[in-house]
Amino acid sequence: MKLLVVMALAACGSPQRAPFEGAPEAHTAELADSDDVKPTYGKADLEKALITERGAEATNERRVADAEAKDDGDALTVATADLHVRQRFIANLEACQATGHLCPPRLDDPPAPMESALRFDLADWQKLSTELHGRACACRTIACVDAMDVAINELELRPMHEVSADEQATVEITRARECLFRLRGKSIAKVTRTE
Repeated sequence: MKLLVVMALAACGSPQRAPFEGAPEAHTAELADSDDVKPTYGKADLEKALITERGAEATNERRVADAEAKDDGDALTVATADLHVRQRFIANLEACQATGHLCPPRLDDPPAPMESALRFDLADWQKLSTELHGRACACRTIACVDAMDVAINELELRPMHEVSADEQATVEITRARECLFRLRGKSIAKVTRTE
């Protein structure tokens, strides 16, 4: 099982064929203040990250243009999907900069091996779910988004019921899925209660 997770996370760094849902939309996801993650990094770190990500976006745009010029459909699919994921990541950073909302828990692009132990007692499951949240929100490629989706689906089934029902871990996994959903370019529907 650990090998499966490592293989899935290793895919974050390598391009894969993946279906793509379309170009980034101009909408901004809305989260309730209680559901929003406040950044743990400063404005200077965020500025540096935006500069770096805009440079990477230009590289992604060149990959798309090269694939179009070579008429390479597979490469074009992956390059286009990667570009749109990165553009959505940048849009989240810009929203974070402007409003303090939609901030990813981390700005780095984490390496493949998990930093948390793959044990499923309460303390380790809380740490692991927090790391999954951070890694999911830090994805910049469609391969990473797909790999994190697989990893979350696999790991979420492992803890015993008492552990898996932990509110903190459940919130982290939910936030991880929201990030992946947003990075795929899908709207997050909010359910409102009527009484």
